[in-house]
Amino acid sequence: MDNITWHDKAEALSFRTQAFINGHFVNSVSGDTFEIINPATGHSLAHVARCTQEDVDIAVEAARNAFESRVWCGLPPAKRKSILLNYAKLIDEHKEDFALLESLDMGKPISDAMGYDAPATARCIQWNAEAIDKVYDEVALSQKMLWL
Repeated sequence: MDNITWHDKAEALSFRTQAFINGHFVNSVSGDTFEIINPATGHSLAHVARCTQEDVDIAVEAARNAFESRVWCGLPPAKRKSILLNYAKLIDEHKEDFALLESLDMGKPISDAMGYDAPATARCIQWNAEAIDKVYDEVALSQKMLWL
């Protein structure tokens, strides 16, 4: 992190405050917001969209449409695997940013977020990516297994 401290990085943050629905950042239907407070300091982080049942209904409809379009499950397994592996790599490359956001939002020590939360998120996505091209109850033999 060079000579920049966690406090410096936190001060420089700007937050996305809209809901993410159907591939776009949008205000809540009502336009209402609520305040996000850092529980460790009691300071305000941002005001974010206060979504209601109407916003949830819009999000669920968008998710249902995406599911029924087969935009994801219609991709070949190798392509889905590649996308998720890249996603995991990006999380890993930006783990300091994710850890800082987690620390500010949850009030947890940055060392916990850096040492566990951010890397574990990337590993979870990576694990699921690796499972995509495995057939039910069949796993390719590893080199170690071949020596047994």
